[in-house]
Amino acid sequence: MKPFCLAAVGADSPDKQELDVEIFSKAKVVVDLLDQCINVGELHHAITAGVISAEEVHADLGQVIVGDRTGRTSDQEIIVFDATGSALQDTAGAIAVS
Repeated sequence: MKPFCLAAVGADSPDKQELDVEIFSKAKVVVDLLDQCINVGELHHAITAGVISAEEVHADLGQVIVGDRTGRTSDQEIIVFDATGSALQDTAGAIAVS
């Protein structure tokens, strides 16, 4: 398997699922909002399947951005970014790129 970063942005309800939960067992997991991802994101399905626990999530996006936690640290590392959507983060991102 080639190393990669994978952004899952389509799951925003408990019934939606984009990824095979097994990817979470091989990846460093970063989320936009942990509580929201636990309830409605791809992380929700991986936790329900027993593949990962909430405590095993590496970081939330804010922690990576400000440098409190690392992002991807090697070419061999797989990152899954689970984003369920946050109006505040979306607005801040739009302002930053405009």
